Amino acid sequence: MEPPVTDACRLPTAAPIRVLVVDDHPMMREGIVAVLARQDDMVVVGQAADGAEAIDMFRSVRPDITLMDVQMRGLGGIEAIEQIRAEAPAAQIVVLTTYPGDTLALRALRAGAAGYLLKSCIRKDLLDTIRAVHGGRRAIAPEVAQDIALHATEDRLNEREIRILSLVAEGQANKQIAWQMALSTDTIKAHLKTIFTKLDVADRTHAVVMAARRGFIQI
Repeated sequence: MEPPVTDACRLPTAAPIRVLVVDDHPMMREGIVAVLARQDDMVVVGQAADGAEAIDMFRSVRPDITLMDVQMRGLGGIEAIEQIRAEAPAAQIVVLTTYPGDTLALRALRAGAAGYLLKSCIRKDLLDTIRAVHGGRRAIAPEVAQDIALHATEDRLNEREIRILSLVAEGQANKQIAWQMALSTDTIKAHLKTIFTKLDVADRTHAVVMAARRGFIQI
């Protein structure tokens, strides 16, 4: 007869992955929390609705993984990532976003994110992404990685060009933009011509759409 298995003989159970969920949409947070609650190896230790709250919550609960929305009211996700990583360089953060744009992804990765996941892929890829990042690997959505590679050698918009395009997106005419930026109308036209070339578009509308898709501006 085999001896009974005592508590001293049992193998230790791995601690669950402690997750902080940050998103400014309550339904999105609730959906993610519900998915994680069904996993034996994960536990939600906190929720936050904006970047500032995320930083405070991170300090309080010290999660293993932070799921961070990028575009939120108030302090945005990228700024929150920068502050969290400044305080805790080993923090493991996965970005959740609606936008596959290469510029937004690069900003997040440079800020210190270890994962980048599209919200449209949450149901399919969220759990594997969390486990991969917790295991010390990077996890970037294939669509995003492809976009980054596709535009890697292109000239990027500079700060002035992004500012001009943001004003164009607000519906402002060249004269209004020139007045706001203390530039001549001809200078604004010249900048727009350069913007069109960099984005490979032919007009203002397509420039705004392409810049938003790639993450240069928000609309």
